[in-house]
Amino acid sequence: MNDQYNLIVILGATAGGKTGLAVQVAIRFSGEIISADSRQVYREMDLGTGKDLQEYGDVPYHLIDIAEPGSEYNVFQFQRDCFDSIETIWQRQRLPIICGGTGMYLDAVLRGYRLVAVPQSPQLRQELELFSDNALRQKLLQLKPEQHNRTNLEDRERLIRAIEIALGEQSVTDDLPPIPEISPLVFGIKWPREILRKRIEIRLRQRFEAGMIEEVQQLHDAGVAWEKLEFYGLEYRLIAQHLQGKLNRNDMGQKLRSAIGQFAKRQDTFFRRMEKGGVEICWLDGEGDVFGEFCEVMAKR
Repeated sequence: MNDQYNLIVILGATAGGKTGLAVQVAIRFSGEIISADSRQVYREMDLGTGKDLQEYGDVPYHLIDIAEPGSEYNVFQFQRDCFDSIETIWQRQRLPIICGGTGMYLDAVLRGYRLVAVPQSPQLRQELELFSDNALRQKLLQLKPEQHNRTNLEDRERLIRAIEIALGEQSVTDDLPPIPEISPLVFGIKWPREILRKRIEIRLRQRFEAGMIEEVQQLHDAGVAWEKLEFYGLEYRLIAQHLQGKLNRNDMGQKLRSAIGQFAKRQDTFFRRMEKGGVEICWLDGEGDVFGEFCEVMAKR
C-alpha cells in the first residue's frame, strides 16, 4: 500500500461498469473487493441485484451473500462490516477496494458516520401506528430531511423503522468504538445519460433472459412474502407485482426501465452531494479507457 492512501473506492450509477474496473484494479494492485450494494448482501438474490459474480474470477470479494433473503440489512450493519473487512484486508497486506453504488453506504464509510444499533421499540411502534402514512412521511423528513432511499417514504413498515432509527440515533453518546483511519482515493465512472440509459436497457434484457422473473418466483416459493420482496424495490417490487397479476409483462418491463433510469439519476445526485460534503471524487470517462485513465491517476500519486 502507498503511504498516501490505504483504500480505493470505485462508485458510479448502476450499469456503469464499476465491477469490471474494480476487478482490474484488484489484479493490478493486489487488492480485494468490498461490495457497497444494499441488495447484493442477500443470498439467492442474484439476477435482480446484478451481482455479476463471474466477473470476479479469482479476486476475493466481501459483503456479498452474507444475509438471508427476507431479512433486513442496514447502513449501520454495513459500516460495521465494511470496517471489519478493511481491517482484515490490511492485515493481509493487501489493498481494500470498495465498489458500489449505494450512496448512503459509501458516505457512511468515507465520512465516518457515528452510527449506533437501534433496537425495535414496541412502545414507539404502537404510538406510530396511530399516524397516517403522510404524517409518518412528514415526521421522518423532519428528523432526516435528506432521504437517499425513497422506499423509506413509500412503504409503511420502512417508514416506521426509519423513524425508529432516526430517533435512536439522536440519543447517541460519544461512547462509540473508534473507526479505522482510512486514507481513501475515490474514483467515479461517468457516462452521458443517453448512453447509460442504453446500457441499463441492454443489461436489463440480459437479466430477464437469464431468468430474473423465475428468480423472484423461486424466492416467493421459498417463503419470502410478496410484501417483503416489494420492500427491496426496483426489480423485486415490479416483478412481484407482475407475478401477482397486478402488471402485465409489457407494462412491468416499461416501468422497470423507467424506474432504474430514475434510480441512476438519484445515484448521481447523491454522489454530487457527497462532493459538496467534502468527498473528493476523481471522475473517469466511461466511454474511454477507464482502467488506463485510472492507472494514469495512480501513477501520479
